[in-house]
Amino acid sequence: MPLSRNFLILAAAGGSAALLLGAFGFQYLGGMAPCKLCLWQRWPHGAAILIGGIALMIPGRGLPLLGALAALTTAGIGVYHAGVEQHWWEGPRICTTGPVGGLSPEQLLEQIMSAPLVRCDEIPWEMFGLSMAAWNAVASAGLAVLWLMAAARSVRD
Repeated sequence: MPLSRNFLILAAAGGSAALLLGAFGFQYLGGMAPCKLCLWQRWPHGAAILIGGIALMIPGRGLPLLGALAALTTAGIGVYHAGVEQHWWEGPRICTTGPVGGLSPEQLLEQIMSAPLVRCDEIPWEMFGLSMAAWNAVASAGLAVLWLMAAARSVRD
């Protein structure tokens, strides 16, 4: 039995909602404050949820393709963030270590006072060797597949 377009949309948007709720759970129940890149990963999930709600009311494949783009965006940010955590590449200066040399005491104090509380290049939690950012990338890639399947069903329906 083939899955319907609406079922696939509900599964994809629901998956984004579950990932977003999980992130909020880690933050508010687990006491794990998000870093800047963690916050960036949340926005496409919010967009996917909104797209899903609209796509259930409007036929066609455009919205499911937009949902896939949202899922791929958060997956890409997740891959980037996981690479920053593994020190494969540098992350944004706003949430990783910055140079201290050559700063006056006032500039150093300003840098310390304006530094984020959570760094993007540290892994606060992992399961089976993957960080939350990496898990977000894997799960979001799967959600993108669901969105693409919904887009394909839109053409056949």
